[in-house]
Amino acid sequence: MCGIFGALSKSTAGNSGAVLPRDVVERALAALHHRGPDGTGYRFSQKSEYSVVLGQARLAIIGLDDAAGAMVNEDGSVFAVVNGEFYDFERIRQELQAEGHRFSTECDSEILVHLYEKYGLDCLSHLRGEFAFVLYDQNQNRLFAARDRFGIKPFVYAESADKLLFASEAKALFAAGLPCEWDNESFYYSSSIQYVLPDRTLFHSVRQLPPGHMLVFENGHLRRQKYWDLDYSHDKNESLSEKEMIEAYKNKLEEAVKLRLRADTPVCCHLSGGLDSASVVALAAALSSSPVQCYSVSFGESGYDESAVASAMATYAGAVFHPVEVSAGDLLTNLEDAVYFSEGLAINGHLPAKYLLHRRIREDGFKVTLTGEGADELLAGYAHLREDIFEQEARVEHHESLRVSNKASTGIMLRQGKSLPLEAVQKKLAYTPAFLQAKGTMGYKIHSVLDDSFVAEQASLDCYGGMLESFDYPGQLAGRSRVDQSLYLWTKTALVNYILRTLGDGTEMASSVEGRVPFLDHKLFEFARSLPLSMKIRETTEKYIMREAMRAMVTDEIYKRQKHPFVAPPVSNFSGALAREFLQDVVSGADFDAQPFFSKNKIKKCLDRLATMPEEERLAMDPVFMTVLSASAIQKRFISAKGG
Repeated sequence: MCGIFGALSKSTAGNSGAVLPRDVVERALAALHHRGPDGTGYRFSQKSEYSVVLGQARLAIIGLDDAAGAMVNEDGSVFAVVNGEFYDFERIRQELQAEGHRFSTECDSEILVHLYEKYGLDCLSHLRGEFAFVLYDQNQNRLFAARDRFGIKPFVYAESADKLLFASEAKALFAAGLPCEWDNESFYYSSSIQYVLPDRTLFHSVRQLPPGHMLVFENGHLRRQKYWDLDYSHDKNESLSEKEMIEAYKNKLEEAVKLRLRADTPVCCHLSGGLDSASVVALAAALSSSPVQCYSVSFGESGYDESAVASAMATYAGAVFHPVEVSAGDLLTNLEDAVYFSEGLAINGHLPAKYLLHRRIREDGFKVTLTGEGADELLAGYAHLREDIFEQEARVEHHESLRVSNKASTGIMLRQGKSLPLEAVQKKLAYTPAFLQAKGTMGYKIHSVLDDSFVAEQASLDCYGGMLESFDYPGQLAGRSRVDQSLYLWTKTALVNYILRTLGDGTEMASSVEGRVPFLDHKLFEFARSLPLSMKIRETTEKYIMREAMRAMVTDEIYKRQKHPFVAPPVSNFSGALAREFLQDVVSGADFDAQPFFSKNKIKKCLDRLATMPEEERLAMDPVFMTVLSASAIQKRFISAKGG
């Protein structure tokens, strides 16, 4: 089940409690057709003072012959729609059947309604996977929604005096009649720090449910409640030997991969030139009876193309390698569609590149792909985390070497140039995480092309302070190491809002492909979060434990290779005419004129300077150009089009 929509009409004075008309529900589900092209279905309930409809656009992966629609318990009093997958569902199903529960489908999602019958809201602690769902209990007059622990699957909602709307994507809410407008404050956060606050989106009145949270509507009130968090350990586990930790890690990762290979349709894998996807491919190959099919983006520009390394890894694992060649023109001309489906701002051409990757995967007949996302959050793999350590320990030589070997991260994950004020972070944490230093310099550059009146309207906002205040500092940050504090903030901002939503689910589901993320298996994470830092970062080497665990299963080149983030060649690297003409055409268009954020004159002056900029500065300006282009795409496809 991969696209959900629903509504609850509240009983209020002057309101009969009637839920949405069928044609509105069908229009909203049609807006999610890309998420679930294998059928749609919905179920109404008008019992008591609530009127509820839950709908689904289905992508059939498990239980292929089951019809689209809500999962229902034995007497029809509990029904639910689910986006995502529940792993290890067959074991849970057997246990529930032994207790007398009766199942009517082969779908993994059906365990939800029966677990809810048994455990109520605590059913969440028994779910393992990537999911967002809405469940309605007629007997309790309770609507219950939840999002998975890491935010792998999206969930948005909007509340008014008489209705609660919810969906996988905001475009379904707009199709149901919600006005489509920019949230200017959220855009200012994005222009300053790249990310919106945990419960906000770029659209006015559209909220997102944070990871590890539930929504419950009962007794006329809506409440949001946390059910899980990262909870990094104050004291790391030293009871196991290094060999035992490596073996335990490998076993848990293998289990996570094995669970995610379960499907009634063929499964493929992403494969870049990095350790993360290579490890998934290696384990998948060992667990599969036929060669694993692997897909990788191939860029023409040296320094950004990893296809040769990936191809060698595929051969080593006995897998079949499929490079997906993406040109400069492809990145520019497919950006608008990628932004439309992702509903977020891009900072690099990797967004349209992933959109094209998943389009090819779907064209080749796959509905499911395993990805390597989450490994760097699990095992502190990013360069900016090592920079935190090097700065703390004043290891100047390592610090300089890090920046030289991570040029692709310049201006995105590693700082470049002047910054927005970061005093709020320093005051709260007594240090400033390196990735926030980078976002400060990116924000400074984006602010340089913002319209003066827009900046003046938002001048009272302290985006960095506001971001910190949105998290549970006493419970989740206080007393932790610098790396764990940085990882927490990164995971709750960059991973959720960009890596998983914009780059991940957005580009995957645009082509009806479900991405599965073994490294974000919560049982694997709960083991890894208690590991000593030396098992994650060993001197200058990141993800030490995984390198050792997978040493025999990956090529020597990948074993030794430093982390290389997936980034596309910056638009400023393209031929001058291609990049400048494309940007100038967008800036000169009516949709750009309609957006309230950017100054046309400032952007044109920046474009005029592009050819004479030093290379490092020019590379660091790429997020500025991509933000401008993607904001213009949202203006065109959503705001000007009144919701798309």
